[in-house]
Amino acid sequence: MTEPIRLHFEVDGENFASAGAASEAVKMRLKQIGVDPAVVRKVSIAMYEGEINMVIHAKGGRADVAIWPTHVELVLSDDGPGIADIDLAMQEGYSTAPDAIRSLGFGAGMGLPNMKKYSDEMKLESEVGKGTTVTMRINL
Repeated sequence: MTEPIRLHFEVDGENFASAGAASEAVKMRLKQIGVDPAVVRKVSIAMYEGEINMVIHAKGGRADVAIWPTHVELVLSDDGPGIADIDLAMQEGYSTAPDAIRSLGFGAGMGLPNMKKYSDEMKLESEVGKGTTVTMRINL
């Protein structure tokens, strides 16, 4: 089996100026290797939403990307506060973002729903006080 292209990023927490840098780098790499633009868009949106969530809620985290011949796997993990009610957090419009973040145009409660919408498979594991890991697969 072919080894995947692996990319690793550290997401800087509370730094909106660099938020999206990792998803932009992945987008450019996928374009370089000729991935279908529709798939590039899905990967970019799913990863960007996760990246922003890490900045807003977890003071940063890690993004690991594996580009396989058949799919892209995104693993986004943090050591943040965790998610107390995953079902509630998955509802469109539900947000725990503070008003200061909302005033910047973020925190509309669409991050997790969009991550699910733009991935073919998504697994969310979270423990309050320990952090969250989201694993997404987008088929090529």
